[in-house]
Amino acid sequence: MQNNTAYMTEGPLLKKIILYTFPIIITGILQLLFNAADLIVVGRCCGGLSVAAVGATGAIINLITNLFIGFSVGAGVSVAHALGAGHNRDVSRTVHTAIPIALISGIFLTIIGISCSEFFLRLMGTPSDVIGLSATYMKIYFCGITASMVYNFGAAILRAAGDTKSPLFFLTAAGIVNVILNLIFVVVFDLNVAGVATATTVSQIMSAVLVIRALMKRTDSCRFSLHKMKIYRPQLKKILQIGFPAGIQSSLFSISNVIIQSSINSFGSTAVSGNSAAGNIEGFVYMSMNSYSQTAVNFAGQNHGAGKYDRLRKIMIICLVSVFFTGFSLGILARLSGRTLLSFYIPDDSKAISYGLIRLTYICIPYFICGLMEVATGLIRGIGYSVLPMIITVAGVCGMRILWISTIFQIPKYHTLQNLYLSYTISWILTFATEIIVFLILLRKLRKKNQKF
Repeated sequence: MQNNTAYMTEGPLLKKIILYTFPIIITGILQLLFNAADLIVVGRCCGGLSVAAVGATGAIINLITNLFIGFSVGAGVSVAHALGAGHNRDVSRTVHTAIPIALISGIFLTIIGISCSEFFLRLMGTPSDVIGLSATYMKIYFCGITASMVYNFGAAILRAAGDTKSPLFFLTAAGIVNVILNLIFVVVFDLNVAGVATATTVSQIMSAVLVIRALMKRTDSCRFSLHKMKIYRPQLKKILQIGFPAGIQSSLFSISNVIIQSSINSFGSTAVSGNSAAGNIEGFVYMSMNSYSQTAVNFAGQNHGAGKYDRLRKIMIICLVSVFFTGFSLGILARLSGRTLLSFYIPDDSKAISYGLIRLTYICIPYFICGLMEVATGLIRGIGYSVLPMIITVAGVCGMRILWISTIFQIPKYHTLQNLYLSYTISWILTFATEIIVFLILLRKLRKKNQKF
């Protein structure tokens, strides 16, 4: 596949942004459908306790992995900048630096995940009746985390080069295998959560092989060759400059989610089960909105690299309007069909379903605000500023939620799931307002600087 830089830096933007984003949305939805298949299979075959066991691991897994997934963001932005500037050698060196980083990160995460799973679960106050199953799931899951890192880095490179369709095809193929193996391991061999985790690991390996194969078959500067794999210091420095703050932001973001998950755990395994199922449904809305953030990162990145700052404001407006309508419509739809959707995950537990409906009401209806926040973050990161969105998000999202939980939520009168979930909306509003103001200030500075030259 040839270099697709002109696609982002020239011509009308609206149609291109929509066509670019649509495969990312479908990819995210398919990924969540396959993840949902994990919960649905164990929920219907093994009961609500198994759903709670798998769901209780999500916040911890994200906390452990998000720092290193942030490095993949750094790799993608670095490739986008170099492509926009026409620096083909830098593109190639970034690609051949990124894959070794993915491998090293994956090996490190495997060691941490396998050795510390039960410790983290106990630290979070995971209910005693699910902790054994949760630990089993996590240990097997982390056996495939290296493949997951390779896929994330490879997919980030492909998207930075304008290719959003290939990751979609790879994920579809791997996801189908995952569903088939779920049925075999859980239904036929009765392996419970261990079967689901094993199926996930196999599918992650498959997606990694496919994305590396795609990079090796390219004919442009993004082509990957095994014998050229090497960590180049300048490219490593840039990846870390952008990726490390992005990873820290995601990790600290996850810390607030871990604290919230711990608070949910205090309501018992039934609440955990309902929350897990609702969180999976909610994920479909989030992934659809987050796709526009990825679009904003790469379109802003390439146009910044090409010095076309006038297009950045248009990119901002199109992405913000698009994510608003996407998040608002899908959030309302998720809530209206909530009871039906939740019954697919936990058909045998009406109380857990009622807990799930509480989450869908307080999270999904105002969820478009989170989408606006994500796009603003992507825009700032796309023009090369990664520390700023990290600071803003840590203060606005993490700080606000932790403060809320440690003060208002501790008052007996307000110690409810409704008040716990309310902290999400407040943190989104504060963070988005700050980030969009910061982006506009930075954009004005870039345009003035460009006019001097």
